[in-house]
Amino acid sequence: MINILYIHGFNSSPQSMKAELTRKYMAANHPGVIFHCPQIISSPNGAIKQLEDIIALEPSATWFIMGSSLGGYFSTYLAEKYQTKAVLINPAVRPFELMAGYLGEQVNPYTQERYQVLAQHIVELKSLEQVNISKNNYLVMVQTGDEVLDYQQAVEKYRHCELVIEQDGDHSFINYENALPNIALFFNLPLISA
Repeated sequence: MINILYIHGFNSSPQSMKAELTRKYMAANHPGVIFHCPQIISSPNGAIKQLEDIIALEPSATWFIMGSSLGGYFSTYLAEKYQTKAVLINPAVRPFELMAGYLGEQVNPYTQERYQVLAQHIVELKSLEQVNISKNNYLVMVQTGDEVLDYQQAVEKYRHCELVIEQDGDHSFINYENALPNIALFFNLPLISA
């Protein structure tokens, strides 16, 4: 059994464009794959426990991980813990350096949830950082026009991994749907049987 765990980014949701496009693509082209995309808890430690609990429901299954932005950072942690493949889309590399600008109340534009970003969350993010990564386990996709994150941080951190660097674009990853066949190939997903 193949499971894909898709981890959305900061202040995002399973209703985000990339999550929805991935869900629809998998259903149409790889219907045997079970797709998981939960609404992520706002605290980093809570989010990791939530994601680990999902994986624990099917411990003998094959798990692949996908993550966008902050979800890419969480994906790296999980890919190293479980030694599995991960696809990262415009991933956050040092989110603990950026979160100081978001301290205080946040409102998720998808869910309207109000929550607090605390100084403790920065400490939690830092503790999840993976310094040594398994180079064969990652497909990392960045666009140089990312207005939120410095794409060069990802290029540097994942320089020994499979990298796709697209010129221009933005943080949402323009034309993301065109990348889905390559993602399926990286995971070596089974095709629809004729």
